Amino acid sequence: MSRLRIATFNLENLDDRPGADPSFADRLGVLRPLMQRIDADVFCLQEVNAQETEKRQPRRFAALDALLQSSSYAGYHRAASAGSGGGPAEVHNLVTLSRWPIAEQRQIRNELVRPPRYRLASAIPPAEREIEVTWDRPLLYTAVALPNGRRLHVLNLHLRAPLAAFIPGQKLAPFVWKTVGGWAEGFYLSTMKRTGQALEARLFVDRLFDADPDALIAVAGDLNAEARETPVRAIYGDPEDTGNEVLAERALSPIEAEVPADRRFSVLHHGLKLMLDHLMVSVQLKRAHRAIDIFNEGLPDEYVAWVKGEQTAGSFHAPVIAEFDLPD
Repeated sequence: MSRLRIATFNLENLDDRPGADPSFADRLGVLRPLMQRIDADVFCLQEVNAQETEKRQPRRFAALDALLQSSSYAGYHRAASAGSGGGPAEVHNLVTLSRWPIAEQRQIRNELVRPPRYRLASAIPPAEREIEVTWDRPLLYTAVALPNGRRLHVLNLHLRAPLAAFIPGQKLAPFVWKTVGGWAEGFYLSTMKRTGQALEARLFVDRLFDADPDALIAVAGDLNAEARETPVRAIYGDPEDTGNEVLAERALSPIEAEVPADRRFSVLHHGLKLMLDHLMVSVQLKRAHRAIDIFNEGLPDEYVAWVKGEQTAGSFHAPVIAEFDLPD
């Protein structure tokens, strides 16, 4: 048997910006031992910022390189999302690390689902034409060549947070709205983005199943939604929702559901325990499942920190790790 450990972790704006509080050195002191403890073979990371190391040159993952330096991940293969210029975006990149070679990688953004067109109802001055509602970030697909000769299909994603999107003329300050209607429309746009991107992820998963009904698939990342919310349900494809047991083989299993309810959370928000980071797998991969854990002990409350204007040296998200036994 070969061990396979898959993990997902939102690194909370990983950056080496000078003068940051806490400092980058402090963050390394917390994050590096945690990542070593996770001991992943395939690691899906979110919110990896990229740094400008030379003028007029593409940004580089200098902060990530420093985090991985001298760790077991230093020699891992890497796939990463790209911004509009071809290189990494300034903030919130997706990175997938793999112990084994990466046979294929691509990013997907409004390819399988075209951007909905929408005319703003509360904009000031009134909107004269429709806009395209595009996703904030791409999905990152990676095909990992496993030691047993099979491929592991990994979809790393970070869906938009449930915060109202910008509406012209409706903001008094970054987090202060002029009218309830303006906020409601911004929230509607945000929901459209998050749910639309979840649909695109599901359609891509269906294409993988079309090519191989027994595909080994893992969808991991920060979905900014809990298990019974629309974006997560759209990706799972539970037979209870489709009403068709024939489609059960195409459903994905939420591995975190096997964690006891009192420990099943990846974010603390104003005292509420929320499961926003998910790891879901295909039926064939689920059959090889052995263990699941969420490293949420000592997790700080993101709302309390926001009220106090504080940041954390670690992350406001807990890593989710699943282990599988694959036949040689």
